[in-house]
Amino acid sequence: MMYLIKTPSIIQRLFANYTWSFPTKKKEIFLTFDDGPTPEVTEFVLDELKKYDAKATFFCIGKNVKCHHHIYERICEEGHTVGNHTFNHLNGFFTKNSEYIENIQQASAHIHSDLFRPPYGRLKSSQGKILTKQGYKIIMWSVLSGDFDHKVTPEKCLENVIQNTKEGSIVVMHDSIKAKEKIYYSLPKILSYFKEKGFAFSAIS
Repeated sequence: MMYLIKTPSIIQRLFANYTWSFPTKKKEIFLTFDDGPTPEVTEFVLDELKKYDAKATFFCIGKNVKCHHHIYERICEEGHTVGNHTFNHLNGFFTKNSEYIENIQQASAHIHSDLFRPPYGRLKSSQGKILTKQGYKIIMWSVLSGDFDHKVTPEKCLENVIQNTKEGSIVVMHDSIKAKEKIYYSLPKILSYFKEKGFAFSAIS
């Protein structure tokens, strides 16, 4: 699987209608978590965020919200933002437009948000146009932690975030079983490291 830890500026310019980062001189980072809510893992993430008075954005899968609604409610109650990540974690490249949009609408019955992130970051431009017309803001990222990759160690995951994150960065992590070991290792260290450097962690509004 080929992917880049840091999104090149040329890609950000080519797809400038999507949000990749926030232009700011404020010491502010936007942590995002994809694929939850997941029992234990999302709860661990919420506990850690609370310790550092950090806010984040959770791009939730509709079927997971349906199964674990109490965790979804806790995310909202604790002042974090939620976003739509489809109902079944669909890959836009391999899904017909009508089916893709319908799946997002199915998720929107459970996830109340105008923020959308495509699973795998894969979205046809035609799908992006439909979603933008429907009022969705498409949120991508500038830093990918690599926590979903079984070949990436917890230490490397931490290094990916620390070395590439700056003011206004949108960082992707996953509150999923697959990423559990890396999240448990890296998240407390990421929060501690940037807090000591005077950064705040904000939710995407």
